[in-house]
Amino acid sequence: MFREMRRNRQALSAGDASALLEAGTSGVLAVAGDDGYPYAVPLSYACDREGERIWFHCARSGHKLDAVRRCEKASFCVIVQDQIVPEKYTTHFRSVIAFGRVRELTDEAERRTAALALARKYHPGDSVEHRQSYLDRSWASLCLLELRVEHLTGKQARELAEASS
Repeated sequence: MFREMRRNRQALSAGDASALLEAGTSGVLAVAGDDGYPYAVPLSYACDREGERIWFHCARSGHKLDAVRRCEKASFCVIVQDQIVPEKYTTHFRSVIAFGRVRELTDEAERRTAALALARKYHPGDSVEHRQSYLDRSWASLCLLELRVEHLTGKQARELAEASS
């Protein structure tokens, strides 16, 4: 169903790909947009430790949400390292792409899990009380999406792959 990586010597292990996904702070969600055009939007995110679920928050209306409601299939790309090597006209990169299905979370427990994961990721030192107070104030207007990962692939520059061999 999913293509095999062409340059598979540069492929990251499943564990390394999951670790990269967890380490990243932003990525690009790609969905089927209006009139068949791809729509790719940069987003902050959080994920579970297994790399099976990725959570995003979004506005209660808009292009992204319309696209997700129309077609649940999506991909999410995170670039964790991108060091330019000018003299070689290349970059030393590490990236991960998750493929899966996105849905709007409506169950209160699922919404709370996603919201807390996002809050902990972007303000890890926050107190439980402050975090709860903030979520309580914004809860009614908070829209949360979940991407259930069906396929996760990671890749790194050839030079990085050779160095780690």
